Amino acid sequence: MNRRWLLISLLTLAGCGLSERPYTEKRDWPLTVAREGAAPADRSVGGRGRTLLIRSLQAGPGLEARGLQTLRADGSVQTDFYEAWTVPPAQGAEAALRQWLESSGAFAAVLAPGSRGNADWIVEGTLTVLIAEPGRGVARAALSLVVFDQRPGAPKVLAQRRLNAEAPLNGSDAPARVAAMRAALRGLLEQAEQVLVSLR
Repeated sequence: MNRRWLLISLLTLAGCGLSERPYTEKRDWPLTVAREGAAPADRSVGGRGRTLLIRSLQAGPGLEARGLQTLRADGSVQTDFYEAWTVPPAQGAEAALRQWLESSGAFAAVLAPGSRGNADWIVEGTLTVLIAEPGRGVARAALSLVVFDQRPGAPKVLAQRRLNAEAPLNGSDAPARVAAMRAALRGLLEQAEQVLVSLR
């Protein structure tokens, strides 16, 4: 008897059009940023470069989720379910920062948490913004950054900065938003590199 009612219920739902709803594909986007052009020559020859340890970046409010964020016209934030980063944004930004600094040639080594290497400087921070703003035609990214010196007798805090970057948003679909947010992140990475190089 129960099976009969279950079959009737399924047929009723199918008749209501639920089976005719279009399938929406879920897409995951890597938060990768490539350095444009050839990498600069290694400037760490002779021990001049510092060894960096990049600690795990923290996630600002709302950035724990992987969904792409978009600022609506009414000021609310939409977090997509079907369009998402492959990893949480702070984790992706951390990997991008480490790769960017490694390829800069400005440092003797760039270490990850858990490394047994000795670091001269420790870099930590919080990704506070990574969002598309169709109303303004831009994507924005923001990162708070703190640099600590671990060498004996050196000042404990070398720098504390809040970095902000924007990039043009050419369209409202997911590929356009992803491209703009990646470009905004690239702006943060460039600024972070400038801060660190200026401290040497």
